[in-house]
This record gives sequence, C-alpha cells and structure tokens, in this order.
Amino acid sequence: MRRIYDVVIVGSGAAGLTAALKLAPHMRVAVLSKGEMSGGSTRWAQGGIAAVLEATDSIQSHIDDTLVAGAGLCDEEAVRFVVERGRDAIESLINLGVEFDRANSVHEDGYDYHLTREGGHSHRRIIHAADATGKAVQKTLNQRVLDEPNIDVYEHHIAIDVITNRHLKNPGSYDDQAHGVYVLNLEKGRVETFSARATIIASGGASRVYLYSSNPDASTGDGIAMAWRAGCRVTNMEFNQFHPTCLYHPDAKTFLITEAMRGEGAVLRLKDGTRFMPGYDKREELAPRDIVARAIDSEMKRTGEECVWLDITHKDADFVISHFPTIYRHCLGLGIDITKDWIPVVPAAHYTCGGIHVDMHARTGLDRLYAAGECSHTGLHGANRMASNSLLECLVLGNAAADDILDKIDDLPSAAIARDWDESQVSDSDEMVVVTHNWKELRRFMWDYVGIVRTDKRLARAKRRVDLLAAEIQEYYGNFRVTADLLELRNLVTVADLIVRSAQMRKESRGLHFTADYPKLADEPRDTTLIPFGHAVSDRVA
Repeated sequence: MRRIYDVVIVGSGAAGLTAALKLAPHMRVAVLSKGEMSGGSTRWAQGGIAAVLEATDSIQSHIDDTLVAGAGLCDEEAVRFVVERGRDAIESLINLGVEFDRANSVHEDGYDYHLTREGGHSHRRIIHAADATGKAVQKTLNQRVLDEPNIDVYEHHIAIDVITNRHLKNPGSYDDQAHGVYVLNLEKGRVETFSARATIIASGGASRVYLYSSNPDASTGDGIAMAWRAGCRVTNMEFNQFHPTCLYHPDAKTFLITEAMRGEGAVLRLKDGTRFMPGYDKREELAPRDIVARAIDSEMKRTGEECVWLDITHKDADFVISHFPTIYRHCLGLGIDITKDWIPVVPAAHYTCGGIHVDMHARTGLDRLYAAGECSHTGLHGANRMASNSLLECLVLGNAAADDILDKIDDLPSAAIARDWDESQVSDSDEMVVVTHNWKELRRFMWDYVGIVRTDKRLARAKRRVDLLAAEIQEYYGNFRVTADLLELRNLVTVADLIVRSAQMRKESRGLHFTADYPKLADEPRDTTLIPFGHAVSDRVA
C-alpha cells in the first residue's frame, strides 16, 4: 500500500507534534507512532521546561549555565538560538491550553507561574505542571493534532527505513534526497510506503540500548539508525546521560524521581544516613547529572549497596504531596511514604545527548530529511544535557523544521514513486528466541562495558560483541519477515555500534563520557562525528 503526503513525521512526541501543528494549515501531514500516540518519552518528562521567564533571570545566564553543564562541547550559537526562543515556546504551549502550575504571588514582570530550580541552573526557571509536565504537554498537543483535518495520525506504525533515491523506480537527479519512509503496519502485519515531499525524524532517543533505563520501551534509537543507514552523519553518540535517581524497587519499572525534588531540598544519603554529595561537588545535590550519577555509582561500588536513598522527609508533608503528587502516589502504592520514608534510588540510562547531525533549521545532510528532538544533535547539550533543556529543544527545533519546510513549500518537488517492499524471498521466523536472546545480551553488555564508567578494555569487549551480534542480526533480517522486535533489535545494535565507536575515539573524560584510562580533559574540546561509508545493502525493495 502506498500513501502520499506533503510531510511525513516519524514520532508523536513534543518535537513531532509541534512541527505537525505548524505545518497543518498549509500541508497534508502524516504522523507515525510506533505505539499509542502518547507512548513516547515526552509523556514521562516530570520536571518541566527550562526558559527565562522572570525579570531576575536572563538569557545570558541560561546560556552560561548550559555551556558549563555541556563541559566545553556546546555550540554556543545553537545554545543561544534555543534559549532565546524559550519564552515564545512556553507562551505557545500556554496558548494551546497547557495548564502550568501557578505561583502564590506574581513575579516582578507580571508572570504568575511557579518556577522551580534543577541541577546546573543558577535561577528558578523551570516551568512545570506539578511533577507531570510531559504528560500535560503531550495531552494538549494530542488534542490539538487530532482536531486538525490536515493531520493524519497512524498509531502502531513503525518506520523501517528512509526512502532515498536508490529506492525509486526512476531515481532522476544525481543528488540523493529523502522521499518518505517504509513503514510496518503492526495491526495489519504488512509493510506500507509513505511517500512525502519532506520527512521529519522525531523518534526520540536510544536509552533502551542499556539494561536499566528510565525511558519507555519505544526508545530504541530507530530514527538515529535509519538516518545513519540513509547516509547521514551522527555526532557525539558517546554521551549518554544517566539520570541519578530512578526508583529502585522490584515492583517498579523504570520510574523516575524528578530532579526537581532535589531542587526543592531533597538530599542523597547512604544507608547509615550520611550525606555524600558535599564530598563530590560544592553544588552538592544540585550538581549536573553526570557528577551526581558518578557519585552514586562510586558510593554503591564502595559500600556494596544496591542503591542509595533520597530524603525529602524534612520538608512539610503538604508541600511534598502538592509538588510531587505523581511520585507520592506511585511510591505509596509500593509501601513508601515519601513524606516519612527515604526513597531508594539508582542511576539509569535517561537521555541520548548525541544523535543525527543537524543545523539550526533541523536539516540533516540528506536533502528533504529533517530531525528534531532527542534523536538529533544540534550542539545544545554538548557533553552533558542540563536538566529541562530537552523539551525546550523539542519545541524550538520542531518549529524550526516546520519553518524551513514552509519557506521551501513552492520549491519542493512532488512525492516520488518508490519501489514496493519485496517479501517474496523471505519467510516467517520459527526461532524468535534468537531475537529475544540477542536483545538481552546487547543491553546487558552495554550496561556492563559502556555504562557510567568506561575503560579501553571494556569498550573493546563491547565492540567485539556488537560486531558478532550485528552480523547475526543482519543475516536474520535478510531471511525473515520483519516484526517490531526484529526492527527494534536491528536499530539497537546499530546504535550500540555507534556509541561504542564514538566512545573508543574519545581519549579523555568529559561530561557524560568518563573513562578510567583517560581521567583528564583533553586540551581542545572536539565533537565526535561519524560519517557513513556507503549505504546498507539489505533493503528489501522490488
């Protein structure tokens, strides 16, 4: 089946839906979601969105804080571009109907929203909806998108690959371009062709490449892997952020304890009650996430404990419950009353700071292909993302992608005709255990060898295992019909390879990349950019 649109957007989170809403008055748009529309990472963002919203704060302060957190690898032009558009992005959400928490008193410049502070920020600039900001943003964007007649949402559709010139019946021009995506319709069990004049990848990050992650199951690096196979550069894939405080409980699945709790005074303790962050950084619990995560990891290894504890019991109970109602209810259901009990926490893979290399128009190196949000690398985050800058980037770059497409609307060619997906030489697999086993093996050795603390020996071990898995998975992919699990595993092993190769290239410790073999900073900060050599040869098209 072939569907034709002006723009196809892979992903239904904040970046993708922001772009869709801006494009909808002028173009027909398809939004692809591999699960339910609200199944991505946006919905799970607890803390809030960073933006300069009050008179005592400043654009330059937000820029400076971001540059410090990024450990010398932020692109200052990109940081300024995003930060300067922060207030407009927030006001757009308010106009759409997002209900952020109000303050008890009006700020000097008339703003009456409650702002909190998180690690790395020198001011209170995090606007939020209690401790479920992402949920509020996602709900509002969903409602607006579903009301737009020019937007069609396809749930349970997982993109397989970007359609490029080599997939066309008549390739035409020599210069390669994106022409849409091949998509597996999970409900029908068939591969469909979505042709488009422009394509936006907004598919989120790749933290599910690790055994422990705060991300939903869908965060398997699909967009990054697809762009790489299509010939796009990727940058700084070695910088994987581990959130310091994920709930540690046998009945809790990847439940995050927001950094805003530390912003409101929560402290980290060992089992005997000792605070340890003052011994690691003068900013204590409000140090950037990489420092806090490494401190927790170090203390767990030193003491042999399986977790540390987050304590907010010294704050007024009503304050805690009103500010963190989602966390309070969830923990209470597990027998933990956070107003009286310490919360057991561990670090978990949380955010992919590198990704598809894009400019400030969200353009990749492939014409008519854009990327926005966690799957992309703009230079905003550098070597370590500062808290609550992620949703801000989604909003700003989602708008930037749409603006660039609209600027070119009269020059974009019609959607090209791609060859049909060919399954005549494949069969249904009778050994899905291969996929299950490889999935588990991949995530385990990535956690053990490419986690919070790395060494050359660990990375070499990981690379050998990645190479073996990649060959096995590619053979499997070439012989059997595609399934969601197979596609995600194929993408995860590609992303794992990119992470390991990037980590091997960085002979220093900077930001989120810490290696015991090179504990010091290099004299000159440099990005790690990988360039594909040739294209995949496994595309099954007739």
